[in-house]
Amino acid sequence: MSSLLYLIALVLIIGWLLGVFVYSVGGLIHILLVLAIISILLRLIRGA
Repeated sequence: MSSLLYLIALVLIIGWLLGVFVYSVGGLIHILLVLAIISILLRLIRGA
């Protein structure tokens, strides 16, 4: 489960970077970043 959260966070961060530099969609990109940070924090809190 923790590796899945890490993978989701990584995908969201990559999506955020692509969105910022390529598409500039607006608020959606920042939501992706927040979701990625939450996923990483959950992984760190659970100690996996």
